[in-house]
Amino acid sequence: MSGLTFPRPDCQFNEVPYFLSEMEHRYGDNVHILSDPFLLSHLARLCAEETTQPVINELVTTLYSSLLKVVVNREFPTRRAAIRSRMASAHAEAVYQGPIIDPEVPVVSVNLARAGTIPSHICYTSLNYFMNPKRVRQDHISIARQTDEREKVTGSQISGHKIGGTVDDSIVLFPDPMGATGASLVETIDLFKKRGKARKYIAIHCIITPEYLRKIQSHHPELLVYAIRLDRGLSPPEVLDTVPGTHWDRERGLNDKHYIVPGGGGFGEIMNNAYV
Repeated sequence: MSGLTFPRPDCQFNEVPYFLSEMEHRYGDNVHILSDPFLLSHLARLCAEETTQPVINELVTTLYSSLLKVVVNREFPTRRAAIRSRMASAHAEAVYQGPIIDPEVPVVSVNLARAGTIPSHICYTSLNYFMNPKRVRQDHISIARQTDEREKVTGSQISGHKIGGTVDDSIVLFPDPMGATGASLVETIDLFKKRGKARKYIAIHCIITPEYLRKIQSHHPELLVYAIRLDRGLSPPEVLDTVPGTHWDRERGLNDKHYIVPGGGGFGEIMNNAYV
């Protein structure tokens, strides 16, 4: 823009604050449980017994389009821009001068197959519209929970992956609907940390559990977690009467097979109509 002159900027764009509406909890500053009736309503319908395809994936699309907006507003850096509007040919004042999301920051959306496939595709596609598409990529991880003879989760195993390069200075997103045990995400982040030093790791969930947060924070405390809902439905009644995280050691959101309660069943199953 060297040599160009612009009209006096509007002072209302000197600062454009964004305020996150979130629930009170005791899990630490890196955890954000949204206070959002719109998203809670869509998520409740998604998890309801009577909800089937194609409504399931339509609801997932709405949820992740909204979640991405929250994460971008809160976690992505901005820069000032001067952009001529279509009225500039008639009015020299027709220039927007204010903040935009910095489009040159590299971003990686990680598909944790299979529940994370649609959420990651939604995020990846949306990012390409306002970021520099040459700086946005989608990586793919084939990972599955490992269970014992009682169907209890004992860990997770990566059976394959396609990682498109370094993560140096990148914002790395993990759009995975259910944060249940945390085992899959811990192993995935371990893998990505071998690919460089990311700017941020951000997990984007529909539902999380206290057990998930305990696992994640013990292995990757720098991970930023965004979720629509915290489920701790198997906790004692007196614990349910307290602010989440107050009695973290007594909170329980997973049954003996490590499915979330209230939850919504296995999202990888319901999103693909494949119950194996």
